[in-house]
Amino acid sequence: MRNSLLSCEYVRDGYSSPGVIHLEPPDHAVILFRVEANAVGKIRSLSPDCEIDAGGLPVHWLTDVAPSQSVALLASYLPQKELDGNGAVTAIAAHADASADAALDRLLAATQPEWLRRSAASLMASQRGRHGVEAVKNLISNDSSDNVRQSAINGLARNKEPEALDLLIATARSDRNPHIRAQAISALNRKPGQPVLDAIQSAISNDTDVTVRRRAVDALGSLPDGAGIPMLIQIVKTSKDAEVRKQAMNRLEASHDARAQAFFEEVLK
Repeated sequence: MRNSLLSCEYVRDGYSSPGVIHLEPPDHAVILFRVEANAVGKIRSLSPDCEIDAGGLPVHWLTDVAPSQSVALLASYLPQKELDGNGAVTAIAAHADASADAALDRLLAATQPEWLRRSAASLMASQRGRHGVEAVKNLISNDSSDNVRQSAINGLARNKEPEALDLLIATARSDRNPHIRAQAISALNRKPGQPVLDAIQSAISNDTDVTVRRRAVDALGSLPDGAGIPMLIQIVKTSKDAEVRKQAMNRLEASHDARAQAFFEEVLK
């Protein structure tokens, strides 16, 4: 099972506290079903390293379960809104098995409820590697629901495959909807590198929508290790868009970066 995104966060009486976080996650997951009155009321996916407190309730362990059987069981609880993205769908996505890809493909179908499609789109894009990228490519371009499209874009931001970056850049450059372009630009700030800088620069210089241009400036200010600082300084020096220049100045000020401070000192002189 894939479980690199599984956590050990506990929520009790309205308060949460983190559990043990391992840098090298194990190769399997624990899926817990809470059964009450002969009905499953909650499903949770956890790392096997998590400490589980059942609060005195009996716990029955099932071991050596075939991944395809596990996926089939989880899929049988859908669609049930109370068991969606924080339950059955998340657990399905944790399986490193082709049956999980097939199950998530079915949940993306236009006939499924939108809330379920949004959860499936996010998990498919973020956790299913290259298959996930291919599965959401047409969805991002053509789906009738902008909410589902945005969920897929947010998921791609966490996908480490090169194809995920390519799809985000293509979406940021050419999608028909400015809100979707802006969403793709925001997702790029998790993926540093020259192609990302080029895509953000293109949005600032060429996009016809002011929201997209402003989101691109924000993305520059959020890039890891201050990678966007030099470009922000250049925008302040050369951009003819007063709104963009002002926003770039604000992002530089908020960065507390030494290069930004040196630039401000130069301006003041």
